Amino acid sequence: MSKKNEVIKFPMNLIMPIKDFLEDEMVKMKVTKKKINQADPFSDESRSLNNSVEEDLDEQLGHFDAQIKSRFVDRQIIQIRKALARIKIGKYGICEECGEMIDTERLAIKPETTVCVKCKKESEK
Repeated sequence: MSKKNEVIKFPMNLIMPIKDFLEDEMVKMKVTKKKINQADPFSDESRSLNNSVEEDLDEQLGHFDAQIKSRFVDRQIIQIRKALARIKIGKYGICEECGEMIDTERLAIKPETTVCVKCKKESEK
């Protein structure tokens, strides 16, 4: 096996705190999503359907705001799950696109990331 194809893995003593952090973040994200859904005016069963135009507009905007926030949280949850899965299979810190190691500074800033900066930039083109 050539040096280029060798994959360096993070030691478990470094991975476990990251795993714990990501699991805590997952719990926080689920709580946040629940709060967002509860704040959605459309989730209030006692809301009046005979609103004034202003009240209807406020409800529509509140619903739209809740949907945007909920989708953002959903994407965060998915990313955290992907990172946790990569920890489980022993591929945490390895870019899922190119197979190279993800820079440790990037992982320190965004531990849930599963792609390196180069691949992330390529996907945004």
